[in-house]
Amino acid sequence: MNHLATADYIVFFVYFIIVVGYGYWIYQRRRHKQLNTTDFFLAEGSLTWWAIGASLIASNISAEHFIGMAGSGFAMGLAISSYEWFAAATLLIVAVFFIPIYLRNHIYTMPQFLAQRYSDTVSTILAVFWLVVYVLVNLTSILYLGAIAIESLVGISFTTCTIGLAIFAIFITLGGMKVIGYTDVIQVIVLIFGGLVITYLALELVAQETGTSSVWGGLLSLRQKADSHFHMFLPKGHPHHEELPGMALVTGGMWLNNLYYWGCNQYIVQRALGADLKTARSGILFAAFLKLMIPLIVVIPGIAAYVLYQSGPFRAAMTDAAGVVKPDHAYPVLMNLLPVGMKGLAFAALTAAIVASLAGKCNSISTIFTLDLYKKYVDKNASDQKLVNVGRWAVVGSFVIAIGLAPMLRSLDQVYQYIQEYTNFITPGIFAIFLLGFFWKRATNRAALTVAILTLPLSILLKFWPDVMNMIGIQADPIPFLHRTTWVFCIDVLLMVGISLTDPVGNKSNKSVIVDRQMFRVTPSFVIGSAFIFAILGVLYAVFW
Repeated sequence: MNHLATADYIVFFVYFIIVVGYGYWIYQRRRHKQLNTTDFFLAEGSLTWWAIGASLIASNISAEHFIGMAGSGFAMGLAISSYEWFAAATLLIVAVFFIPIYLRNHIYTMPQFLAQRYSDTVSTILAVFWLVVYVLVNLTSILYLGAIAIESLVGISFTTCTIGLAIFAIFITLGGMKVIGYTDVIQVIVLIFGGLVITYLALELVAQETGTSSVWGGLLSLRQKADSHFHMFLPKGHPHHEELPGMALVTGGMWLNNLYYWGCNQYIVQRALGADLKTARSGILFAAFLKLMIPLIVVIPGIAAYVLYQSGPFRAAMTDAAGVVKPDHAYPVLMNLLPVGMKGLAFAALTAAIVASLAGKCNSISTIFTLDLYKKYVDKNASDQKLVNVGRWAVVGSFVIAIGLAPMLRSLDQVYQYIQEYTNFITPGIFAIFLLGFFWKRATNRAALTVAILTLPLSILLKFWPDVMNMIGIQADPIPFLHRTTWVFCIDVLLMVGISLTDPVGNKSNKSVIVDRQMFRVTPSFVIGSAFIFAILGVLYAVFW
């Protein structure tokens, strides 16, 4: 039976009171001051390196990881960890090459960069794209996954869960980026500690099932009982090759996915935009260290659930009424086996991940809507206080939409893969526009506008082209979405280069950003930290490739 004991509720409410109380205290400290837009949306100069690092992880890690990535761990194994481990390497690249450009040019939003480098038209098109994806894919999927996890753990109805999570997140978001940033520190501590508790329990259950006497023995048993789940490279012919093709780790698809996500994504980059360069880089380095831990917290429990399913104990819990295996049930099933008190901690950890991510994404939604659409096209002379209020209403409106759409995701199998695939419909074009905008002065507005318009149709064409070929009798294999990402990116870059070189405007445009080599210098401590992270990644891939 799904329920929390009194001790579990006490643990959860202690967490709730600490987060809300701390957030309210931070809010009250500045309540006497008039909030301006940089305070509300960026917490300019207020976040320390550890708050930036924690907030990056809190915004990134959510129900799609605890539920969706654990489900992918159950289905395909450790290979799904590439998203996390490549992210650690990508964060270092972003810290060295991307963040200095944003800070040197006083960039607050990604559409602002596009307007400054190309034109308002390009900026507006992509601002609308971002809002649609953030609300319809990211916000909705996190709310959905969080609600089904809590429904499974506590027994509260799905609708009540979505509304409750939304209200909690709205309360945090309305305080602005400073409240989000510092409450995220608590959220990360809770989600990591609570996540490790689940991992410990999962390995202990495997140890008992396989007759070993320790958690370490349980971890070794995972490798023996599920050897197929401990390979990072998925060759052609593997059941999950289409979702995570091995060569995508080498040829670029995974790199492109991560470089866009961590370097050109408003709700991620926004955490560092209000800090100085040294603080921002230190925060990103801290986030990269934390990223290395995430597979231990979310993927290993999924693999453990697979082993327990194979041996029998989880067989009924991992299938629906029709007998179909549901990988995304893995994490909630493990949570339900926790002892009294620990279940409340796991509930708090899951809630922390969900609420922190919801708050971070909604803050970025309101930032783009307010600064890049409302201020630009509705009320150019709006006061800072009015813009802050518009941003707050944008938060509420986004959650209303997400609550209405969340139930529609119930038919999906692995929601994490849904998120990755459909956000990648626009990823390659946006990243091509940013990359050439950063490092090639000749890139023109006409080229960027063409790619912004054509990327979505190109992605759709490559997704459905094999189906069309098969319908007319020509055999064609599906193109894995990470390979599609690479192909569309290459086409977009060629289009931008060709159009820019033939564009009569050429270098005559005054649209540019300041980029010089001095910006990319790093401190010795950053070099040492980066080398340590790359060394760990080298060992991991050498062992599991």
